[in-house]
Amino acid sequence: VVILSRFPARPDRPSEVPSMSEDQQATLSQQLPKDLTAAPSGAAKVSVVFGSASDWPTMRATVEVLDSFGVACEYGVVSAHRTPDRLREFSEGARGRGVEVIIAAAGGAAHLPGMIAAWTTLPVLGVPIRSRALSGVDSLLSIVQMPRGVPVGTLAIGDAGASNAALLALRILSTHDHEVEQRLRAYGEDAAASALSAPLD
Repeated sequence: VVILSRFPARPDRPSEVPSMSEDQQATLSQQLPKDLTAAPSGAAKVSVVFGSASDWPTMRATVEVLDSFGVACEYGVVSAHRTPDRLREFSEGARGRGVEVIIAAAGGAAHLPGMIAAWTTLPVLGVPIRSRALSGVDSLLSIVQMPRGVPVGTLAIGDAGASNAALLALRILSTHDHEVEQRLRAYGEDAAASALSAPLD
């Protein structure tokens, strides 16, 4: 399992994710480069993107879950409002890089998941980030209320949604990846055993 807790919770520059330490660079998952043409093909089955580095404290749980299952992902900032050209380039190029599922997180107006879904035919999972104004309800409604014909699978607000987005992506991959399916089955069995062995006092 990769541990990413050494990243600062509030980076100074909201457009960038904090750099990884040397030992973290050896993990399966890799940060998206600023120049998307430099992103390696075939290196990641899942892409995890978010509108600002302030979303990273929530979304690092997604990367941790994927890494713990041995599934590589790419991750980084793609903003619907601040980097619209990057959003289109990312969305149109994801399938060509070997990505099979996109997880997109956003807060407030939360247009990122829907805009990505408009530019790709890959499955897009949306994670609503908890916001200051409405505690993430605005984010949830922005993502879940997509028009007919442009689907986005919407998860719960905040940390639970971030972790479940990874697990849902893994379930999608398990339809054709037997190793992932076996790991999910073992994960479920461990969760059941933990629930039944927990003391009630």
